[in-house]
Amino acid sequence: QVQLVESGGGLVQAGGSLRLSCAASGRSFSNYAMGWFRQAPGKEREFVAAINWSGGSTYYGDSVKGRFTISRENAKNTVYLQMNSLKPEDTAVYYCAQGIRSRAGRTQEDFASWGQGTQVSVSS
Repeated sequence: QVQLVESGGGLVQAGGSLRLSCAASGRSFSNYAMGWFRQAPGKEREFVAAINWSGGSTYYGDSVKGRFTISRENAKNTVYLQMNSLKPEDTAVYYCAQGIRSRAGRTQEDFASWGQGTQVSVSS
């Protein structure tokens, strides 16, 4: 089955930027939507962003709209999350996920495979 590996997390000052990457292997990457979720300690997993199979449609959680951008490069089986204007409230473990179909969804039920997560910490 598909394997997803996130990278690019780290510690950054408020107002800074990070770019997360998620490399996929195991099945046809371009046939499926991809998404990002995050989870902070003591909180439920939160939807961050999703992108359809071609990259033509994107969706964002309210808390990150205007600051984060999801993109994909199908030839490299990779999805990205560009995070700008980071805030301390963005601190969480970020997970990428592969969708169950080509159209993007915004709930955990819309995704089948998950990566191991990468830590993002934003200091003030």
